[in-house]
Amino acid sequence: MARGIVYLVGAGPGDPGLITVKGLECIRKAEVLVYDRLASPRLLAHARPEAEKIYVGKSPDRHAMVQEEINQLLVDKAREGKVVTRLKGGDPFVFGRGGEEAERLVQNGLPFEVVPGITSAISVPAYAGIPVTHRGYTSTLAIITGNEDPDKEDSSIAWDKIATGAGTLVFLMGMGNLPGICARLMEFGRSPETPVALIRWGTRPEQRTLTGTLADIQAKALEASFKNPAVIVVGEVVKLRDQLAWFENRPLFGQRVVVTRSREQASALSSAIETLGGEPWEFPTIQIASPEDFAPLDRVISDVRSYRWVIFTSVNGVKMFFERMRINRKDIRDLSDVRVCAIGPRTRQELEQRGLVVDYVPGEYRAEEIIEGLRGKVLPGDRILLPRADIARKLLPQSLEEMGAVVHEVHAYRTILGDGDASAIREALANGEIQVVTFTSSSTVRNFVKLVGGEGLPALLEKVVVASIGPITSGTARELGLRVDVEAEEYTIDGLVQALLKHFNGRQDEASFKKI
Repeated sequence: MARGIVYLVGAGPGDPGLITVKGLECIRKAEVLVYDRLASPRLLAHARPEAEKIYVGKSPDRHAMVQEEINQLLVDKAREGKVVTRLKGGDPFVFGRGGEEAERLVQNGLPFEVVPGITSAISVPAYAGIPVTHRGYTSTLAIITGNEDPDKEDSSIAWDKIATGAGTLVFLMGMGNLPGICARLMEFGRSPETPVALIRWGTRPEQRTLTGTLADIQAKALEASFKNPAVIVVGEVVKLRDQLAWFENRPLFGQRVVVTRSREQASALSSAIETLGGEPWEFPTIQIASPEDFAPLDRVISDVRSYRWVIFTSVNGVKMFFERMRINRKDIRDLSDVRVCAIGPRTRQELEQRGLVVDYVPGEYRAEEIIEGLRGKVLPGDRILLPRADIARKLLPQSLEEMGAVVHEVHAYRTILGDGDASAIREALANGEIQVVTFTSSSTVRNFVKLVGGEGLPALLEKVVVASIGPITSGTARELGLRVDVEAEEYTIDGLVQALLKHFNGRQDEASFKKI
C-alpha cells in the first residue's frame, strides 16, 4: 500500500500574505487539506480544485473535531497514500498542538514535515504597532498560553518567575482568563500601571486594539465586549503603539473588498486594495475563454492590411488578437498602415508594449466617447476592424456604420460565467464579513447576480458598499435591483480605487474607521 505524507504547515496569523513560500507550495500540492478556524479562507483558493478540504476548526465554545479525532484523521488520510497538508493558524509548534499530531504520525510510521509559520505572538503585536522587544524598553520576551486557568492549584506556569522575569509577556488564547492573568501578575510583583494591549483578529481587516493597564484592562475589555481570538501583550513596549501604529491607519483599513473580475485580470485591483490597507477577496464572476470558432478572427487577421482602423476595447482583445497573429505567422509589420485606437490606458499600454503607437485614446473610456472622438477621423468607406468580446454592446459598431464606415466586428474572446465560490461569498455577506463589492463591467454584475443572487441578494448587500467602474456598469446593476454607492469618475481600475478612497476618507471619523 502506498504511503502518503503529512505536511504540518503554519498558516500565519490571518493575513494570507504572511504564509511562507514553502507553506504555499504545500497547499498547492495537497490532495487533502485539513484546516483550522484561524487559517485565512483566501489560502484555500490556492488548493487544487479536486483537493479534499476538511474543516477541523476549534473555538472556545465549539469544536468541529476534538484533537484526538484530528490526529487520527491525519493518520487515516496518509495511510490512503494521500499528500496531506495540515494547515494550522500561526505556527504548528507554538501552542498549536502540532507536536501531538507529529507524535501520532511517528507512532504509525508515517512520514511528515514541519513547515514553520509566523506566530501570532510576534506578528499580531507588530500589526498593532507594538515591537515585542526594543532596546529602549526590554530585551526579553516570554510567550505564555492564556488558556490555562491561572487559579488552578497545579498550574504549570511559574507565575512568581514569569511576572517580573521578562520585559514583554505575550499571552495567546487568554481572553477568557484575563482577570486571573492580570491578578496573578500583580500578585507576584508586576506593577498595576504596567501597559497592556489586547489585539483581536490581528492582521485581518477586523483587527481591533484596546490598551490599558493591568489595573484597568479588564473593565475596559468588559465595556468594549472584547472577545477571542485575541493576543494579550503586557509590558512597556505597548507605549510605542501611539507612535508606531501603521496597519490600522491605512486608508482602506477594515475593508474586505470583493473583486469580481476574472482571475487573469484581478491582480491590478487586488494589489491596489492591499497596498491601501484593505483585504481583497477575489471572486471571479467571469472567465475569459477562446471564441468557439477562430476562423472569423483568423480571416480578418489574414487581411488586416486592408483596414483603415483597428479599435481595441480591452486588454483581453489585444492579447487574443496578437496571439492569433502569432499563430497565423503575422506580426506588427502587417499593421504599418493601419491606425490604432484603444479604450483606456491599460489597453493602450498593452499595445505599446507590443511596439505599436496608438493613434487615439478617448478622454472617457467608453464607446460613446470613442464615437465622438472619431467623428471627422473616420471617413465614409473606411474599413474598421473591431476585435472584442462576444457580449459587447452594439452601440459602437452601429454608430460607426452611421458615419459611413464598413465595420467588421469579430469575436476575439468569450466572457463566460466564472467559477468563484458563491456559497462562501453568500456566507461571508450574511455574517457581515464583507464591506465592499466591486464591479468592473456589466458582465461582472450580471454574473454576480447569477452566482450569488436570489430574492435575498439586496438584503445581503444592505450594509455593503457597492462600487462600480462607471455609468454603464452602474446602469446594469440598477436594472438588476442593486444599489450603487460608489461610481468611478474615470472609468478605469485606478479611477475605481480613487473613488473608494474618496468614499471612505470622507467617513474616517465614523464607526467603520474608529479604533476601540
